[in-house]
Amino acid sequence: MLVCFTPYWYSTSMENAPLSKIDKPPATLRDMVQERMREAIIDGHFKPGERLIERVMCEQLGVSRTVIRETIRYLEAEGLVEYLPHKGPIIARMNWNEARQIYDIRRMLETAAATTCASNMTPQLAGQLQAALADLKQSYGEKSPGALFRATASFYQVIFEGAGHSVAWEIVQRLNGRISRLRMMTLSSSDRKQPGQAHMKAICDAIVSGDPEAARQAVNRHLDDVTTIAEHLLAAEDLES
Repeated sequence: MLVCFTPYWYSTSMENAPLSKIDKPPATLRDMVQERMREAIIDGHFKPGERLIERVMCEQLGVSRTVIRETIRYLEAEGLVEYLPHKGPIIARMNWNEARQIYDIRRMLETAAATTCASNMTPQLAGQLQAALADLKQSYGEKSPGALFRATASFYQVIFEGAGHSVAWEIVQRLNGRISRLRMMTLSSSDRKQPGQAHMKAICDAIVSGDPEAARQAVNRHLDDVTTIAEHLLAAEDLES
């Protein structure tokens, strides 16, 4: 294991970061570190603009500098981390303009996938989607960002694969980190017209019924709701900054 030295952009604000040491690293150590860091960012344990201190991350996770650097590069590609000159990596800030583009992309890809999946509906596909919805419902009860992240991704994966939209799903996966940050931000908002679980059930029911138009409308209602919430929250943050 490489020894971590304090980089020039060290900050003591990282000392209390919510990262626990990985005692029994599996063969996919890098993937595990990436998942743990991603969950901490999505859950808001790291604040936008906060510096990521290489030495502290090494100590808290119990891994080498090489793994930490690979993780930071990966999270940068996901849009969760950015580098600032003379400061190093920080948690990426998100503004309304960026969020709006993400929601626009989601609307195009998710409505197309939902309508096509509804047209392709079979008893087997219906069972897969309903099982994914059940897992998603359980993850809401666990109140674990990681569990919610994985269950939501699995739910949408069934829809995209059921539609045969593999390339579109690859695009969504590259945006999933930022999508999940927005999702966690909007989930707790009191401005929600309908709880997230209700939106997901409506989407599932419409697709399983084999009604493409109902599926399209269900996706649009969900995205209308969360887009409005995100706009209010992020626009207020933009004004403050």
